[in-house]
Amino acid sequence: MQHEPFFGLNSYHVALAVIGIIVIVARWLPRLISKREPASAPLMILFGAGAALLMPGLPTLPDPRQVPLPWELVSELTVIVALFGAGMRIDNLRPWKRWKPTFRMLAIAMPLTILAVALLGIGVVGLTAAGAILLGAVLAPTDPVLAADVQVGPPHEGAEHPVRFTLTTEAGLNDGLAFPFVYLGLIVAAEGLNPGTWAVDWFLRDIIYRIALGVGMGWVGGRLLGFILFKVPKGAVLAETGSGVIALAGVLLCYGSTELIEGYGFIAVAVLGLTLRRINEEHRFHRQLHDFSESIEHALTALLLIALGSVLPILFADLTWTHFVVAILLILVIRPLSGWIALSKTNLDSRSRAVVSVYGVRGIGSIYYLCYAGSHIEFINEAQLWSLIALVILISTVLHGFTVGWAMDRLKEE
Repeated sequence: MQHEPFFGLNSYHVALAVIGIIVIVARWLPRLISKREPASAPLMILFGAGAALLMPGLPTLPDPRQVPLPWELVSELTVIVALFGAGMRIDNLRPWKRWKPTFRMLAIAMPLTILAVALLGIGVVGLTAAGAILLGAVLAPTDPVLAADVQVGPPHEGAEHPVRFTLTTEAGLNDGLAFPFVYLGLIVAAEGLNPGTWAVDWFLRDIIYRIALGVGMGWVGGRLLGFILFKVPKGAVLAETGSGVIALAGVLLCYGSTELIEGYGFIAVAVLGLTLRRINEEHRFHRQLHDFSESIEHALTALLLIALGSVLPILFADLTWTHFVVAILLILVIRPLSGWIALSKTNLDSRSRAVVSVYGVRGIGSIYYLCYAGSHIEFINEAQLWSLIALVILISTVLHGFTVGWAMDRLKEE
């Protein structure tokens, strides 16, 4: 009987070693060059693509266009953990006027972005109406995962700059608010562009009911979790144990139960974090909950970014010049211009308005939305959508990752 050599190479183990090397180098190299870490995200994508091209013997990951479920589940978990963390970071909700830029970004900038991207999708890329609406919805939200470098710091850190506060709260809430437009794309794909037959139902169910349910479930979940953590049993509360795993358990419970009754779980977990943070605000356990969830978020993000990089050669096989046009216009024109318009009547100065408008990074949330839509209906333009969205994520992470440190330093000079 022949046996494999004891030191024989196993492609799976090689892949694990490669992942470890990529994460370490991507985290270490930016600090060596510029003492900054935000560039680690684009480096992970680029190194993942390089490994796929230079080491063809590595195990191949499932094509998200053909097998979307694994990508959907991992990206979904990453986003909900990030949304909870974004809510937990906010030390002070008041004065309420500080929310004005956030609400204007959600109510003005995001719809303008969706509309502009959808029109480009139809006029430039040649997408169907359903595909164009989905494209706008997928690319409109600021990603709560990759936007961490422009968000406020952990609980109790203080010094919440208006720019960081706006980007944190926008990223925490706009993922859930983009969902009605994802559903709109699915409805148009199934029933056609005939608003008379579905507009009222879409507005009442997918906008009013599901958003309200998400907010309500998040608030109730935060109050109940806070009661369990800080109130009972007296003298031996769960918060004193220091076990951060309760954060993940609470997030999963809130998200799952909200989705079961057809509310928006993304909104619910963001509100969960905001609500829980208001209970016994000065307790050190808030920082532990945040740090534990952030560690999970970072681990999942690293794996997803490397995985995305490894499939980029496959996704980019369908790239055309029109994809580059749309990607560049979105990142350099549409998002900055829509943000600038939305913030025109706020108390932010021009430099702050510019930073908020420009640093709407696209990333993990876009992967989830597209996988979700692909698992529910077969789109005619799905291959084009994947090529374009992967390109946008790559350009966004590279551009924003390598410049965000400089932008934040400029804000400190004010």
